Amino acid sequence: MEKQDLYSIDPATLDWQKSSLTANNGECFELAPLPDGGVAVRDSKNPDAAHLCFTAGEWAAFKGGVLKGDFDNL
Repeated sequence: MEKQDLYSIDPATLDWQKSSLTANNGECFELAPLPDGGVAVRDSKNPDAAHLCFTAGEWAAFKGGVLKGDFDNL
């Protein structure tokens, strides 16, 4: 599935998940698995707004960087 096609998926059909570490004030984002193995991301406070889609490879690179501490300075 091409990345362009991923954005045509109806976000209401996805299985959105929040982190168990979500702040009580709702400061969080949600993730949903995509049919091609990628991940969609949206703002949990504004679920009807645009969402971002990442391919499986893009998500793996991001997740690996987080786990290695590449973004700890942010």
